[in-house]
Amino acid sequence: MKNRKRFGKLALTAMAVAAAALLTGCGAKKEAQTLNLFTWDGMFPQEVLSGFEEEYNIKINYTNFEYDEEMLAKLETAKGGDYDLVIADDYIIDIAVSEGLVQKLDKSALTNWGNIDPAFQGQFYDETDEYTVPYGAGIPLIVYDPALVDFEITGYEDLWNPSLKDNVALIGNYRVIDGIVLKTMGYSFNINDTAVIEEAGKKLLQLAPNVRLINDNNTQDYIISGEAAVAFLYTSQVTQAVAARPDLKVVYPKEGLGFGIMAGFIPSQAPNADAAHKFLDYILRPEISAQCFEYIGYVCTTKAAVPYMSKEAQASLSLPEGAQSGEFIMDISGEANEVHERIWTEFKAALD
Repeated sequence: MKNRKRFGKLALTAMAVAAAALLTGCGAKKEAQTLNLFTWDGMFPQEVLSGFEEEYNIKINYTNFEYDEEMLAKLETAKGGDYDLVIADDYIIDIAVSEGLVQKLDKSALTNWGNIDPAFQGQFYDETDEYTVPYGAGIPLIVYDPALVDFEITGYEDLWNPSLKDNVALIGNYRVIDGIVLKTMGYSFNINDTAVIEEAGKKLLQLAPNVRLINDNNTQDYIISGEAAVAFLYTSQVTQAVAARPDLKVVYPKEGLGFGIMAGFIPSQAPNADAAHKFLDYILRPEISAQCFEYIGYVCTTKAAVPYMSKEAQASLSLPEGAQSGEFIMDISGEANEVHERIWTEFKAALD
C-alpha cells in the first residue's frame, strides 16, 4: 500500500509538470532557427535580412569571407558542413561541386524558381541548374577621372602608361588581375601553359610602379575621392563610382571582357538546408530581388524583378550588348594555379 501511494504522488507530480509545460508553451514564442549565411560583406540590404528573420522566425548568422579561395578552404575543412547557404563566384562553385561539397536543390521548395532570367542559367559550373541560384552578374571594368588623366584610356594595356605612376587602384582577385595581363598578351584567362603565366608575371611586375593600392572592398572610394586617377573595379563598384561621380569615364577594354556570375548554393552537409531553401525562395520574390540588386549594384539575374526597379537601376544593372561574350574565369590545373599564386605574391611584395 505504501508503494502504491508513492506511485500515485509521482504520477500526480508528473501530470502537474506536463500541464505547466503545456501552459508555458502556449504562451511562449517558438525558439528561432538559425540560417548560417556565408558570403562577402555587404551583399544584402539590412531590410531584406530583417524582413526574412521576422517573417520566418529564422535568425541569420551572417559571416563573410574576402576571397573565394578562402571560402573554399573553410568549406573543405568543414567537409561541407557549418554553413547553410554560400554565395560565391562561378569558378569556385565549379570546384566545390566537383569536390562533392554542394547538395542538389529541392526545386519543390523554390516556388519562385521561374523568376530567374534563363540567360544566367545552364552555365559551366551548373549546366543542368541542379545546384545553384544566380545572384548577380558582372564585368570588371576600368574607370578613370578624365581631369587627372591626360590621355584616353581604351584598354588594359593603358594601365602601364608611365604617366599613371602611383595612380592606379586595383581589386584584389589574383585570377582576375593576372587574367587581364594575359589578355594584353593575347591569351585566355584560363590558359594552363605555365611558361606563358610566368611571362605574364614578369609583365605584372612592370605595373607595380603605377599601382597605388590593391583593395578588394570599396575600391571605388579611392577614385571617388580622387586618391587614385584610375581604378579597375568590380561591377558593383563601377555602379557606385559612377553614381557618386557622373564625370568619371567607364572603359570596356578593347582586349576583351571578363564575365562572371555569383550564385547561391547549399553545402552538402548544411545544418539547416530547409532555412537555406526558404531564404533562396525569399530573395527570388520580384520585389525583394529588386531591393537586393539596387543595393548591390550587380547585373540583375532575376527577370521578374526588373519592373520593380527604378528606371535608373534598370538601365545601369542590365548587360550592354555583346557583354555575355566575355570570358568566364574557370578552374585551371593545380600547377598553373600555383604559378598564379606565386607571381601574385611577388607582385604584392613589389608594392611594399
